[in-house]
Amino acid sequence: MIKLREKLKSVRFRLFLILCIVIMLLVICLVTINSLVLENFYIFSKTNTIKEIYNKINNYYINPDLQTNLENELKKIAFRNNFDILIQSDTDLILFSTNKDFLGSIELIKEKNKTQTEEEQNLLYSDENLTIRKIEDTNNSLNYILLSGKLENEYNLYIRIPIAPIEESVRISNNTLITIGILTLIISAFVASFISRKFTEPILQLNDITKKMANLNFEQKYRISDSEDEINELGKSINTMSDKLESTIKELRKTNSELEKDIEEKSKIDEMRKQFISDVSHELKTPIALIQGYAEGLIENVNTDDESRKFYAEVILDETNKMDLLVKQLLQLTKIEYGKLEFNNKQFDLCELIKEVIRKCNVMLEENKIEVLFDYESSIYVYADDFYIEQIITNYFTNAIKNAKEINGKKQIKIRIEEIENKIRATIFNTGDNIPEEELDRIWGRFYKVDNSRNRENSGSGIGLSIVKAIQNNYKNKYGVENKENGVEFYFDIDKQLN
Repeated sequence: MIKLREKLKSVRFRLFLILCIVIMLLVICLVTINSLVLENFYIFSKTNTIKEIYNKINNYYINPDLQTNLENELKKIAFRNNFDILIQSDTDLILFSTNKDFLGSIELIKEKNKTQTEEEQNLLYSDENLTIRKIEDTNNSLNYILLSGKLENEYNLYIRIPIAPIEESVRISNNTLITIGILTLIISAFVASFISRKFTEPILQLNDITKKMANLNFEQKYRISDSEDEINELGKSINTMSDKLESTIKELRKTNSELEKDIEEKSKIDEMRKQFISDVSHELKTPIALIQGYAEGLIENVNTDDESRKFYAEVILDETNKMDLLVKQLLQLTKIEYGKLEFNNKQFDLCELIKEVIRKCNVMLEENKIEVLFDYESSIYVYADDFYIEQIITNYFTNAIKNAKEINGKKQIKIRIEEIENKIRATIFNTGDNIPEEELDRIWGRFYKVDNSRNRENSGSGIGLSIVKAIQNNYKNKYGVENKENGVEFYFDIDKQLN
């Protein structure tokens, strides 16, 4: 029902309806004009015709040369025009007649005219020589036009034209017009439907295009035809407008995207600043308190001997160095997390890098009497920033040294390299206690330490594993920790060398 209402409201239906109504009105007008005008026009035309016949017959009698075949000419005139002609002499002698009953009719008309007014006589034309009337013969159901005139030779001339045929012709003509009108209406309905479709199809296409444009879809374009009509020009204008709108919206989207990036960037910077201030203020409370305490002790000469003052100064220096390292690590972590650091990726030998880290930590290994197992003589090339990969290895390795314990007479750190899922995975295992299961996910957070009872000298800043997490997230590579039998194993993945 809704679709039907939409169709009835459409331009196509209205155009079709208008064309049909115009055709119907045209047929009605033709029938009306035919009914009202045709008979009167016919009578007017025949009136002029019989006037011409009167003049012609009058000329026959005036010109003696034309009287040779007068009777034959009169018969021809009567036959061609379906006339009845009667000519009487001035003594009422019938000189010519095409109908023997014509004289009786004339006598009856003369008698009737004596009692009728001019309006009742239906006078059509009159002058000093002739009179033309429309006669209605109710007795014989016959209507005709009668000319009564006097020729210049004083002969009386009567011409009668039946009107019945014209009335019948009007009826036939009207019936024909109605029949033709119905057929024309049916044919015109199909033609109107075709024409309305031709007119409305481009309009509907333009409407569909504008609807899509309203939804910011500029893919559809109007199909330009060879015709140079108004709809084609409108289609060209809409195509131009669509292209300009699409271009403008793309520029706006680009500008908006850049603005969103700027806002996001500003938001990240604000967040980074807040996070940095929060971390620094949280982590620097203890070293600042220690420095303040020992500095006050030095000022107040709590310990007068040189050895004690030296110890106080060393504590202050050590805490200052720790604070400096902590701030640097926080800055680095914050920049990595918020994408503010550029990674200079290149191909390098992972085995050589691991050996270098082991060499740097050799003193710590000897102090803690830890055996390192890493037997890789061949080179294994990976693609990353070697500076940050070294930081990951160093954090894992130093954590392993700090937490390594002797198990079954062995105090070891084992380093392995293997290929997993088209990546190179490095694992660092140390003998010792397992990490509680509930702590395995928490150790990657900032300043989180599993063993809070450790002294400040041996404990780290608590952000080393956070840096590992940030670096691996940047590369979108896996990292993690697993409890193993007799120890703990940390791992991280690196991209293989480029082919």
